[in-house]
Amino acid sequence: MRPFPTLIALSAAAAFGGFAATGLNEVLQQPAQAAPSAAAAVPAAAALPTAVDGQVLPSLAPMLKRVTPAVVSVYSRQTVRVASPLGPFGDDPVFRRIFGIPDMPRERVERALGSGVIVDAARGYVLTNHHVVENADGVSVTLSDGRQVEAEFIGSDPDTDIALIRIPTPGLTAVPMANSDQLQVGDFVVAMGNPYGLGQTVTSGIVSAVGRSGIPVAGYQNFIQTDASINPGNSGGALVDLQGRLVGINTASFNPRGSMAGNIGLGFAIPINMARGIMDQLIANGGVVRRGTFGVEAQDVDERSARGLGLDAPRGALVTRVYPGSAAATAGLQPGDVVTAANGQRIDNRAALHNFEGLQPVGTRVALDVRRDGKPVQLNIALKEGARSAEGATVDARLTGTTLKELDESARQVLRSQGANGGVQVSNVVRDSRAWKSGLRPGDIIVAGSNGEFGDLAGFRATFERKPEQLVLQILRGRGTGRVLMQ
Repeated sequence: MRPFPTLIALSAAAAFGGFAATGLNEVLQQPAQAAPSAAAAVPAAAALPTAVDGQVLPSLAPMLKRVTPAVVSVYSRQTVRVASPLGPFGDDPVFRRIFGIPDMPRERVERALGSGVIVDAARGYVLTNHHVVENADGVSVTLSDGRQVEAEFIGSDPDTDIALIRIPTPGLTAVPMANSDQLQVGDFVVAMGNPYGLGQTVTSGIVSAVGRSGIPVAGYQNFIQTDASINPGNSGGALVDLQGRLVGINTASFNPRGSMAGNIGLGFAIPINMARGIMDQLIANGGVVRRGTFGVEAQDVDERSARGLGLDAPRGALVTRVYPGSAAATAGLQPGDVVTAANGQRIDNRAALHNFEGLQPVGTRVALDVRRDGKPVQLNIALKEGARSAEGATVDARLTGTTLKELDESARQVLRSQGANGGVQVSNVVRDSRAWKSGLRPGDIIVAGSNGEFGDLAGFRATFERKPEQLVLQILRGRGTGRVLMQ
């Protein structure tokens, strides 16, 4: 389970200690069995009572019997090279022979554990978290009946922390999916998974909140918050309702002392509607996700700008730039417009607009509610696909030799938490090229240029609509910052 930084301050979820019997019988309890006759044989062990003082006891057992076979344990393995304690001499066989140093292992296998949910029994599809299988050389799955199966990696999306694997084996059971948009605070839920490698474990609680975002664990967020215990190893497991329908994929927990310190009732799951959309794209697009984009930059609306824009409250995403040829430009969105809703979903700030945008596939048609000069306007936009990388020479000749790429959303959120608007990463620099001689290196993150800040690769391109006479780039390199004058 991936821990949260201690800077996050979230209100504690209300503790949930158990189910009240009244009102839950229809969902939780099968009809009580008739009492055995006096002539019946006495059982070897006493059965649990089904009623006390005439009141039928609620139980999750009937539902769990149906769902448990669909929840699996996921084990990933990665081979990593071991650095020699002798430095470069450790790999020299002559050096080792002269000094009598025996051969040492060059590699070791690191293992990680998590959980998964079978969502398509016929095709063997299993949903889990990206961070469970990230960089894995191999993934195996243990079914609830004890069978161990090697899994095939289909694809993953680090920006939503969703991964899809396949287990080609017969006799699988899938869990039906619910409509997670219908979840409400207070609904009872059950978390299932493989915490700490103990094996299949079930915990229960309620939905503490829905639509949680601003949590630096994945880029695009719409988390279900629950007080059902989610611990390390639960990642990728099932969050189900009392009817045994999948409502979310368990992803993260929060504890100020770190996730290994235990659960304190703050767990987070990816809504199944969101996970299902990512899964469909991974299947259709050969293991990758193609996201649509509006092609705009925006900022939050503060109280001062709200008054100037004729708004009733400081709410919405203020459009500051529309990229030429973008979906927004085609639809007529203009700088100065304030986006207040998208497809009926309330947009409170820039982050909400960006989050909505990042969850939509290419070609999605979006109805935007906009305030323009204090008056309501509605625009219909068909999202286009944005470029994920570009050769620097196509942006400006002074960047010749570089390859630029989009940051993943987690990195972009970290930058924004540090006050930067966003950025692009230098993925490669050809040695002795023009950009190399100016000082750019692979891994540098460009956060601003001579014409100002930008949010992403399209924004970086847009800053070159007017070519600066002197090009100075502000970069992050490791933990340091600096400026590079491009010649």
